[in-house]
Amino acid sequence: MASVRWGDRQRRRALRHPRENRILAVCVAVTALAAAGAISRAVQGESGQPLVLLAVPLAVFFIRGQMYAKQRVNGVRITETQFPQAHRMVVDAARRLGLPRVPDAYVVLGNGQINAFASGHGFRRYVSINSDLFEIGDRLADPEALRFVIGHEVGHIAAGHASYWRQFGISVANLIPGVGSTLSRAQEYTADNHAYEFCPEGVAGLRILAAGKYLYSDVSFDDIASRATTDQGLFVMLANLLSSHPVNTWRFAALADRSRPGRVL
Repeated sequence: MASVRWGDRQRRRALRHPRENRILAVCVAVTALAAAGAISRAVQGESGQPLVLLAVPLAVFFIRGQMYAKQRVNGVRITETQFPQAHRMVVDAARRLGLPRVPDAYVVLGNGQINAFASGHGFRRYVSINSDLFEIGDRLADPEALRFVIGHEVGHIAAGHASYWRQFGISVANLIPGVGSTLSRAQEYTADNHAYEFCPEGVAGLRILAAGKYLYSDVSFDDIASRATTDQGLFVMLANLLSSHPVNTWRFAALADRSRPGRVL
């Protein structure tokens, strides 16, 4: 499979969900309008809320810095000598998806939660995987599923989702129910597209999101995907609208049928 070159804009554009940039523009506009209003009120001598809004850039910076510090001091760093198989996956994903620099990667205590995320601080980018999810590629011997997870998180970085300026630009929109979460769902589809580009054979590993790490191997991926056309209605749409990730049926359907982008709304 051909790699996605850093300068291959056409291929990078193909991996991005078609609605992501438009939703991003709306979210940035919301933040910009809120900031402009806060500046105007601050100039007029108002205190309180305007000053809080003007502190958002600094808050985003410190939140990202603190989060990165927590991974470094509490997590287990994935290296050539510590979890070497996973380290090769991170390196391979970074190269395949065109990153100029391999991101740091950590395993953190999951306490039963199935989760992973990508973020950054300054010029650094990193991937963090909960131990309960990481086990699928280690103790549970499903390396392709772990490759897909790593490809998804590295995909977030490749798509620019871990940028400070992006996070600041959507910070106010994230406080409005259904606005920031809609962008987040589009970004998840984009990251899934990157993961599929990197490791399509690992897509069935997402069953872990529906059944957990011990039962997922007995679950039919296609059955969940097929219910995207039968399990619908107002409250399904509402559940999706308020979620940062697409509901599983829609997400699985988008990966099962590569001819159409995933449903955002």
